Amino acid sequence: MAKELWKGNEAIAEAAIKAGCRFFFGYPITPQNEIPEYMAMRMPQIDGGCFLQAESEVAAINMVYGAAGSGARVMTSSSSPGISLKQEGITYIAGAELPCVVVNIVRGGPGLGGIQPAQSDYFQACKGGGHGDYRLIVLAPASVQEAVDLVQEAFDIADQYRNPVMILGDGMIGQMMEPVEFTEIKKRSLPDKKWATVGTEGKRKPNVINSLFIDPAECEKHNFKLFEKYEEIEKNEVQVETYNLEDAEIVFVAYGTTSRIVKNAINSLAKDGIKAGIIRPITLWPYPYKAIEEAAAQASVKALLSVEMSMGQMVEDVRLAVNGKKPVYFYGRTGGMVPTPKAIVEEAKKILGGVK
Repeated sequence: MAKELWKGNEAIAEAAIKAGCRFFFGYPITPQNEIPEYMAMRMPQIDGGCFLQAESEVAAINMVYGAAGSGARVMTSSSSPGISLKQEGITYIAGAELPCVVVNIVRGGPGLGGIQPAQSDYFQACKGGGHGDYRLIVLAPASVQEAVDLVQEAFDIADQYRNPVMILGDGMIGQMMEPVEFTEIKKRSLPDKKWATVGTEGKRKPNVINSLFIDPAECEKHNFKLFEKYEEIEKNEVQVETYNLEDAEIVFVAYGTTSRIVKNAINSLAKDGIKAGIIRPITLWPYPYKAIEEAAAQASVKALLSVEMSMGQMVEDVRLAVNGKKPVYFYGRTGGMVPTPKAIVEEAKKILGGVK
């Protein structure tokens, strides 16, 4: 199949349809508006497809809850403030162990912020923006092609673990256009959805789906069950890219489109005789702690530098992984500002100049 030029948001929507998504509930907010716009056009063309613009983000995520409970493949999308409004519904869905896909095309903040790209929703996505002990599986694409591939995989991951999966992109991923090939991803062996509320036909007791546990002992038992599942996810689902780590003096950690800027900086540093590499987390949760720990243990590595479009959020996980074995630094732009390769090169040289 020949590659075609696609805008990121529209490619994400088409990838979801190709993955079997048949229900989309959403509400407009920049810079992800092309996703619901595309779904409004395409879903009526698909057998069994349903697009519905909800009256609010709160309504949209609760519609997702209902469709997911029936066993359907369902997706919603939004951008930062809209995702904030969905948080109560997301924690309910996680507590009820329902599969769905949530796309967040991140914009600057806090508050209403601006419409330019950012990565300042890392805490919200990876540390739990809603209440309670729960986890989202979080995938961070660095290109439109990878967004297409990860969206399709996300539906399988969600079904396998009965858990919401978030695609954490940013305004650049959503708005830029790149060549894309819609290849079919390797299918997972998925369990039957015997838990779904599809009617009993008088052959079994009704399925009941909720996350309400009035008795504290029962609620604790449910939490233990959830965290057994999360431990399994941490064992099986870490995805990470490493580049140019051999004999690296400084190791960058960056994800999403920021990682592409960092790779340009690495090439510039090489011209100046400085060896640099990068660790790019593809799964932000589960996080690739081991890969970072192993990189920090290399004798050649003098320091690590977390580069983010935020005031410093992922850097906390980098520090946890390194555990004090090497110095960890942070460089970030925020509010919709994007780091440049030149600024990253200057920061790396300053760090190496001050590290013994």
